[in-house]
Amino acid sequence: MGRLTYGMFMSLDGFLAGPSEHFDDQVHAFINDEMRRYGTEIYGRRMYEAMLYWETYAAQSDGSAGFEDEFARTWKGLDKLVISSTLGRVSSGNTTLVSGFRPDEIRRLKEASSLDISVAGPTLAAHFINAGLVDEYALYSVPVVMGSGDPVFKDLERRLDLDLVEERRFASGMAFLRLVPRDEREA
Repeated sequence: MGRLTYGMFMSLDGFLAGPSEHFDDQVHAFINDEMRRYGTEIYGRRMYEAMLYWETYAAQSDGSAGFEDEFARTWKGLDKLVISSTLGRVSSGNTTLVSGFRPDEIRRLKEASSLDISVAGPTLAAHFINAGLVDEYALYSVPVVMGSGDPVFKDLERRLDLDLVEERRFASGMAFLRLVPRDEREA
């Protein structure tokens, strides 16, 4: 059975944080190692549209972007599920589009999967969290304060008590935190 992970890059004040000068070779290598755990990635429309960059990414002929080349190859090989009521079609390989969040179908996907599953995007992830489907949280803390933006956690119906089970610090100042719901750890 696959574990379902909510993974995001976040600022110190809890907002979505995108790529920056803090994404060095060490961070890229770690992210690529993490990606190999997954068999399926689940996105909402906005996150899917952002990730489509990797579908058309052209490998660098001089080998200078080795980590990005590896990420693109891995991403293209993953099964992707896009949950959106506004997206008309998908344009990447191994991708299925469904019009709405169906918790029972996600439970069946987890049970049938031999690899882990990732969900990205705070709006969609809130549905997964509220339905009790998230087994772990993989948060990349970027050392910036945004002041505003899209919160990494929003629209939650209850408080989340989490236990830190892994921490990794990078020379660039980023940190990786793997957390699990307290009731998961005690089970």
